[in-house]
Amino acid sequence: QVQLVESGGGLVQAGGSLRLSCAASGSIFSITRMGWYRQAPGKQRELVARITSGGTTNYADSVKGRFTISRDNAGNTVTLQMTGLNPEDTAVYYCQVLYSRGIFAWGQGTQVIVSS
Repeated sequence: QVQLVESGGGLVQAGGSLRLSCAASGSIFSITRMGWYRQAPGKQRELVARITSGGTTNYADSVKGRFTISRDNAGNTVTLQMTGLNPEDTAVYYCQVLYSRGIFAWGQGTQVIVSS
């Protein structure tokens, strides 16, 4: 049973920082890529950042220079360090994991609210 456990969301003032973490467990397949998506009210879910097993990263233009994605040495936990937050970053953030068989898994989501 694949399980993704997210943590780290919350309420922060504009200009502040938050760190999101997502720990993956339960799969017999190796992890190819891990990432974070977000969905604001009334909007589609969008990519925030992702990182491959080889360490290649890519970011949404809106977060470049402010957010940093990383993985632990075991490759099962992905972290999103968010700085310079602004109200437009308010959304539910979802962890996504891509496994070697092309299987995707999603976390339950964690709320981030940035007050102005």
